[in-house]
Amino acid sequence: MFDRRITFWILFLPPLLWLAAFFLFPILLMGAFSFRADTHGALFSGWQLSFRQYANVWASQGFLRLLGLSALVALAVSLVVVVLSYPLAYFLAIYAGRRMGFYLVLLLVPFWTSYLLRVMAWKIMLGSNGVINSVLLYLRLIQQPLEALLYNRTAVTITLIYVWIPFAALPILAALQRIDPFTFEAAADLGARPLSQFLRITLPLSLPGVFAAFFMVFIPTVGEYVTPLLVGGSSGSLYGNIIQDFFTKAANWPLGSALSMVMLGVTLIFLLLATRLVNLRELLQ
Repeated sequence: MFDRRITFWILFLPPLLWLAAFFLFPILLMGAFSFRADTHGALFSGWQLSFRQYANVWASQGFLRLLGLSALVALAVSLVVVVLSYPLAYFLAIYAGRRMGFYLVLLLVPFWTSYLLRVMAWKIMLGSNGVINSVLLYLRLIQQPLEALLYNRTAVTITLIYVWIPFAALPILAALQRIDPFTFEAAADLGARPLSQFLRITLPLSLPGVFAAFFMVFIPTVGEYVTPLLVGGSSGSLYGNIIQDFFTKAANWPLGSALSMVMLGVTLIFLLLATRLVNLRELLQ
Protein backbone atom coordinates (compact mmCIF):
# COMPACT_ATOMS: atom_id res chain seq x y z
CA MET A 1 0.00 0.00 0.00
CA PHE A 2 2.83 2.36 0.87
CA ASP A 3 4.56 1.67 -2.44
CA ARG A 4 1.33 2.32 -4.32
CA ARG A 5 0.93 5.70 -2.65
CA ILE A 6 4.48 6.69 -3.53
CA THR A 7 3.94 5.57 -7.12
CA PHE A 8 0.69 7.52 -7.27
CA TRP A 9 2.27 10.77 -6.09
CA ILE A 10 5.30 10.32 -8.34
CA LEU A 11 2.99 10.00 -11.34
CA PHE A 12 0.47 12.59 -10.16
CA LEU A 13 2.64 15.47 -8.97
CA PRO A 14 4.62 16.30 -12.15
CA PRO A 15 1.55 16.89 -14.37
CA LEU A 16 -0.20 18.68 -11.49
CA LEU A 17 2.72 21.06 -10.99
CA TRP A 18 3.04 21.56 -14.73
CA LEU A 19 -0.67 22.38 -15.01
CA ALA A 20 -0.50 24.77 -12.07
CA ALA A 21 2.61 26.56 -13.35
CA PHE A 22 1.64 26.96 -16.99
CA PHE A 23 -2.16 27.03 -16.87
CA LEU A 24 -3.61 28.00 -13.51
CA PHE A 25 -0.98 30.57 -12.58
CA PRO A 26 -1.20 32.48 -15.91
CA ILE A 27 -4.99 32.62 -15.60
CA LEU A 28 -4.77 33.89 -12.03
CA LEU A 29 -2.16 36.44 -13.08
CA MET A 30 -4.36 37.62 -15.92
CA GLY A 31 -7.28 37.85 -13.53
CA ALA A 32 -5.17 40.01 -11.19
CA PHE A 33 -4.12 42.25 -14.07
CA SER A 34 -7.76 42.79 -15.03
CA PHE A 35 -8.30 44.60 -11.71
CA ARG A 36 -5.56 47.14 -12.34
CA ALA A 37 -6.70 50.67 -13.02
CA ASP A 38 -3.84 51.35 -15.47
CA THR A 39 -0.42 50.11 -16.54
CA HIS A 40 1.52 52.09 -13.93
CA GLY A 41 3.33 50.31 -11.13
CA ALA A 42 5.37 47.16 -10.81
CA LEU A 43 4.15 43.70 -11.73
CA PHE A 44 3.01 42.71 -8.23
CA SER A 45 3.03 46.06 -6.42
CA GLY A 46 2.35 49.75 -6.89
CA TRP A 47 -1.26 49.45 -8.00
CA GLN A 48 -4.67 49.37 -6.33
CA LEU A 49 -7.71 47.21 -6.82
CA SER A 50 -10.07 48.72 -9.40
CA PHE A 51 -13.02 47.67 -11.54
CA ARG A 52 -12.30 50.35 -14.12
CA GLN A 53 -11.35 47.89 -16.87
CA TYR A 54 -14.58 45.93 -16.48
CA ALA A 55 -16.52 49.18 -16.50
CA ASN A 56 -14.78 50.08 -19.77
CA VAL A 57 -15.75 46.72 -21.24
CA TRP A 58 -19.36 47.15 -20.17
CA ALA A 59 -19.50 50.77 -21.36
CA SER A 60 -18.24 49.87 -24.82
CA GLN A 61 -21.06 47.86 -26.36
CA GLY A 62 -18.82 47.09 -29.31
CA PHE A 63 -16.77 44.67 -27.21
CA LEU A 64 -19.81 42.74 -26.03
CA ARG A 65 -21.36 42.78 -29.49
CA LEU A 66 -18.18 41.34 -30.97
CA LEU A 67 -18.08 38.69 -28.24
CA GLY A 68 -21.63 37.66 -29.07
CA LEU A 69 -20.80 37.56 -32.77
CA SER A 70 -17.72 35.44 -32.06
CA ALA A 71 -19.85 33.05 -30.01
CA LEU A 72 -22.31 32.74 -32.90
CA VAL A 73 -19.48 32.06 -35.35
CA ALA A 74 -18.04 29.45 -32.98
CA LEU A 75 -21.47 27.86 -32.60
CA ALA A 76 -21.96 27.68 -36.38
CA VAL A 77 -18.47 26.29 -36.93
CA SER A 78 -18.91 23.68 -34.19
CA LEU A 79 -22.27 22.48 -35.52
CA VAL A 80 -21.07 22.21 -39.12
CA VAL A 81 -17.83 20.50 -38.08
CA VAL A 82 -19.71 17.89 -36.02
CA VAL A 83 -22.13 17.22 -38.87
CA LEU A 84 -19.31 16.81 -41.40
CA SER A 85 -16.95 14.84 -39.17
CA TYR A 86 -19.57 12.33 -37.99
CA PRO A 87 -19.87 10.50 -41.36
CA LEU A 88 -16.08 10.40 -41.56
CA ALA A 89 -15.78 8.85 -38.10
CA TYR A 90 -18.69 6.51 -38.85
CA PHE A 91 -16.96 5.25 -41.99
CA LEU A 92 -13.71 4.63 -40.12
CA ALA A 93 -15.42 2.79 -37.28
CA ILE A 94 -17.92 0.69 -39.25
CA TYR A 95 -16.75 0.23 -42.82
CA ALA A 96 -12.99 0.79 -42.88
CA GLY A 97 -12.19 -2.65 -41.52
CA ARG A 98 -8.53 -3.62 -41.71
CA ARG A 99 -7.69 -0.43 -43.58
CA MET A 100 -8.80 1.78 -40.70
CA GLY A 101 -5.21 2.31 -39.60
CA PHE A 102 -4.26 3.55 -43.05
CA TYR A 103 -7.27 5.85 -43.27
CA LEU A 104 -6.59 7.09 -39.77
CA VAL A 105 -3.07 8.04 -40.80
CA LEU A 106 -4.52 9.99 -43.73
CA LEU A 107 -6.85 11.73 -41.30
CA LEU A 108 -3.91 12.68 -39.09
CA VAL A 109 -1.82 14.06 -41.95
CA PRO A 110 -3.03 17.65 -41.25
CA PHE A 111 -1.53 17.31 -37.75
CA TRP A 112 1.88 16.92 -39.39
CA THR A 113 1.70 20.26 -41.17
CA SER A 114 1.82 23.74 -39.71
CA TYR A 115 -1.48 25.34 -38.74
CA LEU A 116 -0.25 28.52 -40.39
CA LEU A 117 0.43 26.73 -43.67
CA ARG A 118 -3.05 25.21 -43.73
CA VAL A 119 -4.66 28.60 -43.17
CA MET A 120 -2.45 30.24 -45.78
CA ALA A 121 -3.45 27.53 -48.27
CA TRP A 122 -7.06 28.67 -47.95
CA LYS A 123 -5.95 32.26 -48.38
CA ILE A 124 -4.38 31.25 -51.69
CA MET A 125 -7.52 29.40 -52.74
CA LEU A 126 -9.93 32.22 -51.83
CA GLY A 127 -7.82 35.17 -53.01
CA SER A 128 -8.55 37.35 -56.02
CA ASN A 129 -5.94 35.46 -58.01
CA GLY A 130 -6.56 32.20 -56.21
CA VAL A 131 -7.65 28.80 -57.42
CA ILE A 132 -11.41 29.36 -57.18
CA ASN A 133 -11.40 32.70 -59.01
CA SER A 134 -8.98 31.35 -61.63
CA VAL A 135 -11.23 28.38 -62.38
CA LEU A 136 -14.35 30.54 -62.55
CA LEU A 137 -12.62 33.00 -64.86
CA TYR A 138 -11.32 30.17 -67.06
CA LEU A 139 -14.83 28.73 -67.36
CA ARG A 140 -16.11 32.27 -68.07
CA LEU A 141 -18.65 32.02 -65.28
CA ILE A 142 -17.54 35.40 -63.96
CA GLN A 143 -16.04 38.44 -65.66
CA GLN A 144 -14.05 39.74 -62.69
CA PRO A 145 -12.53 38.03 -59.63
CA LEU A 146 -14.91 37.68 -56.73
CA GLU A 147 -13.74 39.88 -53.88
CA ALA A 148 -16.30 38.45 -51.44
CA LEU A 149 -14.45 35.14 -51.07
CA LEU A 150 -11.74 36.57 -48.83
CA TYR A 151 -11.35 39.02 -45.95
CA ASN A 152 -14.74 38.49 -44.36
CA ARG A 153 -16.27 36.26 -41.71
CA THR A 154 -17.51 33.79 -44.32
CA ALA A 155 -13.90 33.05 -45.27
CA VAL A 156 -13.03 32.73 -41.57
CA THR A 157 -15.89 30.28 -41.02
CA ILE A 158 -14.96 28.12 -44.03
CA THR A 159 -11.31 27.97 -43.01
CA LEU A 160 -12.09 27.09 -39.39
CA ILE A 161 -14.43 24.30 -40.51
CA TYR A 162 -11.65 22.83 -42.62
CA VAL A 163 -9.12 23.12 -39.80
CA TRP A 164 -11.26 21.46 -37.13
CA ILE A 165 -12.79 18.49 -39.01
CA PRO A 166 -9.82 16.10 -38.40
CA PHE A 167 -9.76 17.05 -34.70
CA ALA A 168 -13.51 16.60 -34.21
CA ALA A 169 -13.58 13.20 -35.91
CA LEU A 170 -11.29 11.62 -33.31
CA PRO A 171 -13.56 11.76 -30.20
CA ILE A 172 -16.54 10.67 -32.31
CA LEU A 173 -14.49 7.76 -33.65
CA ALA A 174 -13.51 6.78 -30.11
CA ALA A 175 -17.17 6.79 -29.02
CA LEU A 176 -18.24 4.69 -32.02
CA GLN A 177 -15.50 2.13 -31.38
CA ARG A 178 -16.80 1.59 -27.84
CA ILE A 179 -20.15 0.33 -29.15
CA ASP A 180 -20.45 -3.47 -28.87
CA PRO A 181 -20.94 -4.95 -32.38
CA PHE A 182 -23.23 -7.63 -30.94
CA THR A 183 -25.71 -4.86 -30.19
CA PHE A 184 -26.36 -4.41 -33.90
CA GLU A 185 -26.74 -8.16 -34.39
CA ALA A 186 -29.30 -8.29 -31.60
CA ALA A 187 -31.18 -5.36 -33.10
CA ALA A 188 -31.17 -7.01 -36.53
CA ASP A 189 -32.52 -10.24 -35.04
CA LEU A 190 -35.37 -8.21 -33.55
CA GLY A 191 -36.19 -6.78 -36.98
CA ALA A 192 -34.58 -3.35 -36.72
CA ARG A 193 -33.63 -1.86 -40.11
CA PRO A 194 -30.25 -0.11 -40.60
CA LEU A 195 -31.78 3.36 -40.27
CA SER A 196 -33.57 2.36 -37.09
CA GLN A 197 -30.35 0.85 -35.72
CA PHE A 198 -28.51 4.08 -36.38
CA LEU A 199 -31.16 6.32 -34.80
CA ARG A 200 -31.81 4.12 -31.76
CA ILE A 201 -28.38 2.61 -31.09
CA THR A 202 -25.47 4.22 -32.90
CA LEU A 203 -26.39 7.87 -32.51
CA PRO A 204 -27.42 7.77 -28.83
CA LEU A 205 -24.35 5.74 -27.81
CA SER A 206 -22.03 8.06 -29.75
CA LEU A 207 -23.39 11.25 -28.21
CA PRO A 208 -20.53 11.53 -25.67
CA GLY A 209 -18.08 11.78 -28.56
CA VAL A 210 -20.34 14.23 -30.37
CA PHE A 211 -20.54 16.55 -27.37
CA ALA A 212 -16.80 16.22 -26.76
CA ALA A 213 -16.12 17.17 -30.40
CA PHE A 214 -18.53 20.10 -30.20
CA PHE A 215 -16.96 21.63 -27.11
CA MET A 216 -13.45 20.87 -28.34
CA VAL A 217 -14.21 23.06 -31.37
CA PHE A 218 -16.39 25.70 -29.73
CA ILE A 219 -14.14 26.70 -26.82
CA PRO A 220 -10.99 27.63 -28.79
CA THR A 221 -12.97 29.09 -31.70
CA VAL A 222 -14.55 31.75 -29.48
CA GLY A 223 -11.11 33.25 -28.84
CA GLU A 224 -9.61 32.49 -32.26
CA TYR A 225 -7.46 35.28 -33.67
CA VAL A 226 -4.93 33.73 -36.07
CA THR A 227 -7.40 32.65 -38.74
CA PRO A 228 -9.40 35.92 -38.69
CA LEU A 229 -6.12 37.83 -38.89
CA LEU A 230 -4.97 35.94 -42.01
CA VAL A 231 -8.17 35.38 -43.99
CA GLY A 232 -10.66 37.69 -42.30
CA GLY A 233 -8.97 41.06 -42.44
CA SER A 234 -10.66 44.04 -40.83
CA SER A 235 -14.11 42.80 -41.90
CA GLY A 236 -13.63 39.37 -40.38
CA SER A 237 -12.18 40.27 -37.00
CA LEU A 238 -13.39 38.33 -33.99
CA TYR A 239 -13.17 38.90 -30.25
CA GLY A 240 -9.73 37.32 -30.01
CA ASN A 241 -8.29 39.91 -32.39
CA ILE A 242 -9.35 42.71 -30.06
CA ILE A 243 -7.64 40.99 -27.13
CA GLN A 244 -4.50 40.51 -29.19
CA ASP A 245 -4.45 44.18 -30.18
CA PHE A 246 -4.65 45.33 -26.56
CA PHE A 247 -1.83 43.00 -25.51
CA THR A 248 0.47 43.76 -28.46
CA LYS A 249 -0.30 47.00 -30.29
CA ALA A 250 -1.91 49.05 -27.52
CA ALA A 251 0.17 47.49 -24.71
CA ASN A 252 -2.89 47.81 -22.47
CA TRP A 253 -2.58 44.58 -20.53
CA PRO A 254 -5.22 45.40 -17.87
CA LEU A 255 -7.95 45.99 -20.46
CA GLY A 256 -6.81 42.99 -22.48
CA SER A 257 -6.92 40.87 -19.33
CA ALA A 258 -10.43 42.11 -18.51
CA LEU A 259 -11.59 41.23 -22.02
CA SER A 260 -10.04 37.79 -21.65
CA MET A 261 -11.70 37.16 -18.30
CA VAL A 262 -15.08 38.23 -19.68
CA MET A 263 -14.63 35.73 -22.53
CA LEU A 264 -13.63 33.03 -20.06
CA GLY A 265 -16.68 33.76 -17.91
CA VAL A 266 -19.07 33.65 -20.88
CA THR A 267 -17.55 30.35 -22.04
CA LEU A 268 -17.89 28.82 -18.58
CA ILE A 269 -21.51 29.99 -18.36
CA PHE A 270 -22.22 28.36 -21.70
CA LEU A 271 -20.63 25.11 -20.52
CA LEU A 272 -22.65 25.16 -17.30
CA LEU A 273 -25.88 25.72 -19.22
CA ALA A 274 -24.99 22.89 -21.57
CA THR A 275 -24.35 20.52 -18.66
CA ARG A 276 -27.67 21.54 -17.13
CA LEU A 277 -29.57 20.91 -20.36
CA VAL A 278 -27.78 17.66 -21.14
CA ASN A 279 -27.22 15.03 -18.48
CA LEU A 280 -23.62 14.12 -19.27
CA ARG A 281 -23.53 11.43 -16.58
CA GLU A 282 -26.25 9.45 -18.33
CA LEU A 283 -24.47 9.85 -21.68
CA LEU A 284 -21.16 8.62 -20.29
CA GLN A 285 -22.65 5.50 -18.70
